[in-house]
This record gives sequence, C-alpha cells and structure tokens, in this order.
Amino acid sequence: MDLSIFEYLPVSHVIDLSAPSSPTSQIFDIDDEITQHDSDDDSSSVSDLDPVDERVSPAVGDTEIVDFGTTDQPRELRIGSDLSIDERDSLIQLLRAYLDVFAWSYEDMPGLDPSIVQHRLPLLPHARPIKQNVGFLSVVEYPEWLANVVPVPKKDGKVRVCVDFRDLNKASPKDDFPFPYIDMLVDSTTGHSMLSFMDGFSGYSQILMALEDIEKTSFITEWGTYCYRVMPFGLKNAGATYQRAATTIFHDMMHRDVEVYVDDMIVKSQDRPDHLAALERLNPKKCTFGVTSGKLLGYMVSERGIEVDPDKIRAILDMLAPRTEREVRGFLGRLQYISRFIARLTDIYEPIFRLLRKSQPTVWDDQCQRAFERIREYLLSPPVLAPPTPGRPLLLYLSVSDVALGCMLAQLDDSGKDRAIYYLSKRMLDYETRYVMIECYCLALVWATRRLRHYMTEYSVHLISRLDPLRYLFDRPALVGCLMRWLVLLTKFDIHYITQKSIRGSIVADHLASLPVFDGRAIDDDFPDEDVAAVTSLSGWRMYFDGVANHSGYGIGVLLISSHGDHILRSVRLAFSDRHPATNNIVEYEAFIMGLETALELGIRQMEVFGDSNLVLRQVQGEWKTRVAKLRPYHAYYELLVRRFDDLRYRHLPRAQNQFVDALATLASMIDIPADAVVRPLLIKLRSVPAYCCLIDDPEIDDDLPWYHDIYHFLRLGIYPEAATAKDKRALRQLAARFVICGETLYRRSADEMLLLCLDRASTDRVMREVHAGVCGSHMGGHMLAHKIIRTGYF
Repeated sequence: MDLSIFEYLPVSHVIDLSAPSSPTSQIFDIDDEITQHDSDDDSSSVSDLDPVDERVSPAVGDTEIVDFGTTDQPRELRIGSDLSIDERDSLIQLLRAYLDVFAWSYEDMPGLDPSIVQHRLPLLPHARPIKQNVGFLSVVEYPEWLANVVPVPKKDGKVRVCVDFRDLNKASPKDDFPFPYIDMLVDSTTGHSMLSFMDGFSGYSQILMALEDIEKTSFITEWGTYCYRVMPFGLKNAGATYQRAATTIFHDMMHRDVEVYVDDMIVKSQDRPDHLAALERLNPKKCTFGVTSGKLLGYMVSERGIEVDPDKIRAILDMLAPRTEREVRGFLGRLQYISRFIARLTDIYEPIFRLLRKSQPTVWDDQCQRAFERIREYLLSPPVLAPPTPGRPLLLYLSVSDVALGCMLAQLDDSGKDRAIYYLSKRMLDYETRYVMIECYCLALVWATRRLRHYMTEYSVHLISRLDPLRYLFDRPALVGCLMRWLVLLTKFDIHYITQKSIRGSIVADHLASLPVFDGRAIDDDFPDEDVAAVTSLSGWRMYFDGVANHSGYGIGVLLISSHGDHILRSVRLAFSDRHPATNNIVEYEAFIMGLETALELGIRQMEVFGDSNLVLRQVQGEWKTRVAKLRPYHAYYELLVRRFDDLRYRHLPRAQNQFVDALATLASMIDIPADAVVRPLLIKLRSVPAYCCLIDDPEIDDDLPWYHDIYHFLRLGIYPEAATAKDKRALRQLAARFVICGETLYRRSADEMLLLCLDRASTDRVMREVHAGVCGSHMGGHMLAHKIIRTGYF
C-alpha cells in the first residue's frame, strides 16, 4: 500500500482531499485517489459492491460513450443509445457548448461560493477536545482535536483514505435539515419519458470549511498532522450541509425538473424536447444523459414503473442454501431489502422462519429447501409497482392470520384495474398473537399507517378488510389502554372502510399475511416526543401471597420461587379469629407478613413481592395511609421487618393470575405443580396469636378534612402537604393523575374514562342510605352496594 502522497508535504500543512459520495457505517470515507496496484479484483462479491456507484446509474446496455476531448486528454460522457438522430445531435451540441461546466479532475473544481454554503462544526457545551492515541507516531505539533487515518482497499485497486471522526461527531449537535424520503423520490421519478442520472464530481470537496473550524478536522499521519480546507466525508452533518446546498442551488427546479439526494441528481422530463434545458454541473464519469430507465437508490425506475434492482435479485439467486442461523438471517435480510415487491407468499415459507425460533434447532431440511426454491422461482418474475396518481384514492387491503399481518397499498388505473404501490407484511410478536381478531385488525391498520404515512397523509384511503377496525374504535363508548392510543393516532388520516366487492383483493392480502418477510420489531404506537420515564429490571426471588376469609374460616398462602425455579410453599390456618375478629384486609396482611418471615428464615434479602391486595401493597409502599385502627399494628410490624431486607419491590396482580397461592390459602389443590420444580413438603400450621404479637399501637389523629383534600389542593394549587416526604409527594402525583377538577368539583376518571363524583364523609353516608334503601334497586350486600354506587357515578 503506497501512502507516499504525504512524504513531500511539510508538517502541519493544509491539504485538499476529495470526498466520495457515500458513508460507511463505522469508518468514514474521505478520499479515493490513491492507487493500490496489487489488489485482487476476483475476490470481490456482491457484498463488496461499492454503494457509491450503485445509487444512480442507467440501465445496462442502454448507453453509448461520446468523447469530447483529445487522444491525450479524453473527455467521455455517456448518452442514451435509443435517442433519435435529431435528439442525439441536439444533446451532443448542448453538451459541447457547456463542456466548461464539467469537471474531469480536481483542477476543474472551482468550489462553491462560501456565501452560498460552508460547513461549520459547532460543539456541544462542556465538550472536551479529544486526541486519539497513536503510540508509535511522532509529529511536530498537535491541535486540540485529532483523528486517526485508516486506509481501506477498494475493489477497483484504489485505496480509500478514511479518517475516524467519531469523537468529533459525538461532540457536535445534529443538523436536522430534512433528507428526501426515498420512496417518494423514487415514485416522483417513475413514469417520465426521459431521464438523466448525475453525480456531482467530488461534491463534498467543493464545499469549504469555515475558517474557525478547519483545525477541528485535523488528522495524524506518519509524516505529519494535516487538516481539511474543504468538507471531508465522515463528519456528522456533512450530508445535511450538502443537501442544504443542493436545495439552495436547485430551489426553483426541485420536485419539478430535478430531484436531489445529497450528491445524486436526477433530471426528469415528461416531454423529451424539454429535457435538454435542465442539465447542470455533473461528474462526467457517473453521468448519463437522455435514457428512458435507470437505477436510482436501489430501484429501477422507468416509464413503466418501479422494478427490483436486478443486482439485488442476482445476489439472492446466486446464494447457496443457508445452513447456519447467521446465513438464514442474511438470506432473510436480503429479502427484507426488496420486501416492497414481495406478494402472494404462502405457508410453504414457514420452515425458514421457524429456524429462527429459540426453541427450534437450526436444521435445514427438505421443507426449508422447497421453500428456498419457491422464493427463487418467485424472484424470476417480480412485480412492477406503480407510483400513486394524485387525485385518486388509495386502496389499502388488510389481512390478519394467526401469526402475521399483511397489507397491500394499491390504486385503480384508467382501466379500473388495481395497480400495486407497496406490499407490507409482518410477523406478530408473541403478545400480539393473543389479541382478539378485531384488535388484530386495529393493530394492522395502525402498523400500516406508520409504515405508509408518507402516502396516506396526502391521499384519501379506502380500507378493505373482512372486519371494520374503524367502526370498532370510533363507535365504542369508551376505550382504554392501547385502543385509545390507536384511535388518537388514526384521527390524522382520511380513511374510509368499504366492503370487499371481489375476492381478488382478499386473496392478495391473505397471501401477504400467510407468511411475511421476517420483521420482529414491535409496532411503534407512541405519540410524538413520548419518552420512557423509567425501566425497572426485576429478577431473583419472587414471593406471592394471598389470604382467604370465608364461612369455613381464615387461611393464608405464600409461594416463594427462586431464580432456579425452586418452589417453597406455606399454608397456614388462622385460629385466633374468635378472640381477634379478622377481616379480608387483616387476612391479606397476615399472608404478606408470613411471606416476609419465611423469606428472612431462608436468608433472602432481595425479593419481588406479588399480591392481589391493592390496599396492602399501596399501604406498605407509603402511597396510602393506614387509617383503619385494626391494620395499624400490622403496618408497624412490617416496618420492623422491612429493615432487614436490602431491596423489596412490589407488583399488583389480578386475582386470576394469583390462583396458586389462592389455592394454598383455601387448602385446595387446583394448581398443578411443574414436574421439574423442586417442591418442599407442605406444612399446615395453626397460629394462635396475631403476627404483630403485642406491639403497642401509636394511633393516628383523625381530622375532619375529606379524604381527597390533598389531591384537590395539589390539582388546584400545585402544592403538597406540609409534612409530605419525597415518597409521599411521588405517591400523591401518581394518585392525582386519575383525578380531574371541573369548576370547583373533583371527579375521578374510571377505567372506561367515565367521570365519577368524589364524595366527602357526609355525602357518602347520604348516598349509601339512599342506595341501600332501594331507591336505585333492591336491597343488597356490602360489595354490591359499593359497585352500585360507582356505577351510579360516585366515588
């Protein structure tokens, strides 16, 4: 590898290096003009293709080369080979008249006027300069920011000099100048009669660095330290700066005659004679004029429509059958790249996806081979997609299977036939497969609007599916959880449900969902700017507790589960109820305290606690006050026990998910114990005294304020009680989230979003007497009375 370019430059010199047109993922390319003569071109593969040369190019075999130079200094340009004689002569005459605007070498680049654009490197506050360590190199002087050079060989025998700007990029704020959406750019280019594909010659090197930021681009070599006068590749905001410059230069032609994606430019014309007036400064080696089709950002665009890049298909057809998990994922990744074109997939592909399941061995059998061959057969004749036509509604076909979601976006053409625009398919995650069918359709619709948002925000959409998710969401009187989120997310789109008029659309959508291209990502249903407040990781020992009070007596049950799956059971019958009358809450406290005592006997100091008693869990966490006198001794005894633990975490469970300890508490055997679990003998004991023994009570002083006094003042004035601790304030904020003040009255939002009037003590007695007396129905017990009052609209 020859790096003698640095040998004849003085130390700490400013040099001007060219920039290629595309970044790599980790090491950043800045130059491709150093030749390596001993490279092996035969070792290259499809994965080695340079993405720079693949983004824009004409269709193979559709061009001819025209030389505008001399034998010593050739100046070659490519033009379309299917032009008429008059079009060819006019195009050659135009190119010859503007030869001075082309750049064949670095000497031909004048650079852009700094008044139009120059690249700056703002730094975040408190960012510290970083000099990367290079132990064996010695230079005269170092600037504040210093990066390393990494030469990378290219397929064509050249060496790309890369500079590692990652430390500088971390200290720079992001430039949010928007890039074009690739799908929309490809759609807007399709259907034109003549195209010219262009690449700006070393476009990054034509943008000067701001004088005050030049030294920040310094990099070290064996011959000295250098920096860039022009914008190098690999800087965090280099692409945004170039896109801003291109938008400024072509602002009067953008989206009408010219489309620009960084340094890739496409001139498009519906009328062939108008095409010659739109050509600008270009890279002659990568520019092709006057063709009818070409390669654009991984797609083939032409007047017919959008097609799959043949190189991408060839990469899949040339693959051998994958044998390992890595090869399977690589094969599915290639399919995912062209998933926009994949339709009518059947259950024959299921064996390939089954190989990625953790519980399945990665064995390539005959079923996998047949699925692999079926995919190859499908790719021999892939579909041609069409861009949407303004003024016509889009058709969105939805389908849901047991494990997958599928959709097809289409539009009717002039003959009334469906023309596919986009295919989507996704495997559902494990928890999504447990949704009821109508909720799966709602999920599919939200997922489709997320993925196809750039289409659906500009068009009216007709939804076609077996079930109507819109009616389910909009006609329900109250929605909770994710359903409410989905409803809000869908309100921004103009979507109308229509019935299926033919079976054709259903068949297409069903084939899409029968087995999709693998996509294991969760569907993003977050609102804009929504962040996760906190994530808690729970592990180690788990404790489940429950208490039962019925006509037979009082029983408590505890289950401790270790991280290895060992089950330790405790079941106790309470025999002191005749001397100390027990209630449901007292029994729950007994179960909770017995679980803590058992854990301490086993030497457990960190544990997760699960229970279905919301009152016990809220009180032990300090979120609710212990107002009932009979429960205060238990709470005091808990405070003595909790000091002996290092970490206790609590989680409320529905009663249906706490059946194991419920069965223990009722001394029944309704739950089957796993065969591989280590279960210790179940001992049923009698406890003759309460758990807190004779602990002296410190009664709390009651006041005449309503129970919601603190909540009301927090919502109205934003103030906390005077003696509130940090835990009390956090509990008050969580509790107040379910309440709202209308006028001067406090209401609580129920689970179905109904507003319940909050009652003070006097109002509560009056409402209970009226409801219990039969005004709202027949005479009822305590639990039924409470539910009746809540359904009436009180809390």
